[in-house]
Amino acid sequence: MQPTDLRVVITTVPSEAEAESLVRALLEQRLIACGTIVPGARSLYRWQGAVVDATEAVVLLKTTADRLQALEALGGRIHPYDVPELLAVPIAAGPAPYLAWVRAETTAPDVLP
Repeated sequence: MQPTDLRVVITTVPSEAEAESLVRALLEQRLIACGTIVPGARSLYRWQGAVVDATEAVVLLKTTADRLQALEALGGRIHPYDVPELLAVPIAAGPAPYLAWVRAETTAPDVLP
């Protein structure tokens, strides 16, 4: 296991279809290597003075630290929520082949070998 510059960005969206749309857009721009969609989550939260009980899909986005700013910019524009949850969690370590794959898949198109 090697130390990493990788991040998992956690977000939630109202539906599995919206999760897929978000993940595909981020993949197309090489901002993530993978988006794992976990449908059927239930979130309870306070929003605009009321408690909301919502069914959502959780999305785990795998990326690198240097792609976070662009991911936040695009993700914030296309995310279905007014105030999207885009929480970046550092990955302390991981297998070298996986780390290399994420880095390769998130290399900006203008700097690909």
